[in-house]
Amino acid sequence: MDYENILYENRGGVAVVTFNRPKALNALNQATLEELADAMGCLSCDESLRVLVLTGAGDKAFVAGADITEFKTMNPLQARLFAERGQAVFSRLESLPIPVIACVNGFALGGGCELAMSCDFIYASEKARFGQPEINLGLMPGFGGTQRLTRLVGRARAKELCMTAEMLSAEQARQIGIVAKVFPAETLVEETMKVAASLASRSPGVLRSLKKVIDCGADIDLATACALEAEAFGVCFGSVDMLEGVTAFLEKRKPLFKGSLAR
Repeated sequence: MDYENILYENRGGVAVVTFNRPKALNALNQATLEELADAMGCLSCDESLRVLVLTGAGDKAFVAGADITEFKTMNPLQARLFAERGQAVFSRLESLPIPVIACVNGFALGGGCELAMSCDFIYASEKARFGQPEINLGLMPGFGGTQRLTRLVGRARAKELCMTAEMLSAEQARQIGIVAKVFPAETLVEETMKVAASLASRSPGVLRSLKKVIDCGADIDLATACALEAEAFGVCFGSVDMLEGVTAFLEKRKPLFKGSLAR
C-alpha cells in the first residue's frame, strides 16, 4: 500500500506500521490520522495478520505529538472535530481484535503518548520519552490522554503529569505502569519483533478472547467480569486450537495453531 505519511508492511503475519515524517518528528497531522485509519481497515480484512506493531521512522521520535502547524488555522469547532476524529481512530486501534504493540523508539509526547497508550502494551527504547505537554501550549490532551493516562497511573499522577507537563524517561514510565519493558535502543526493534512473532504463532482465537475479556472486564464489576472469563474459557474447548494445544503438550511437541474456532 502506498501512503505519504506512514509505511505499511507484512512481516510474516505481523503488520508493521511506521510513522514516516521524520523531519516533523513523525507528528500526527490530519492526513496521517486518515492513513492510519485506512491501514487499520486493510489489516482488518486480512486474516493472515495476527499482530500489529507501531513504530516511528528515524531515531529521535515515535510520534512527537500532533502537528501544531495545523492548529493556528483551527477554530473551536474544527478543533473539537479534530479531537473527535483522533479519538475515533485511536479507539478503533484499541478495539482491534489482534494484539497491538507500540515500539517506542524516541519521543512519545502529546498525541504520540496518547497513541502509544491506545496500544495493548508498550515496549520502549532507553532513549524514549513520554509526556502530555499540551498545557505548555495553552491546551490540554484531546486524543483521550486524560482518560487513558488516568486508567493507567491513577487520578493524582495523571493530574500531575498533565498539569506540570513533566517528561518521563522510559524507565520512569515503566515504573508507573505506562511501559511494559525497556530495551537498549539498538535491540528495541529486534526484541519487539521477537515478541510479535511469538504472539503470531499462538492461537489467534485465544488471543482475541484474552484481549476482549481483559478490556471488557476492566470496566465492569468483578463478578460479572469473572463470568465473562468463564464463558470465554468454555468456548476455547470447542476449538481445534485447544485440541491441538493439549495434544501437542501430551506428545511433547510444539503446537501448530491454525485459528479455527470449531471442531
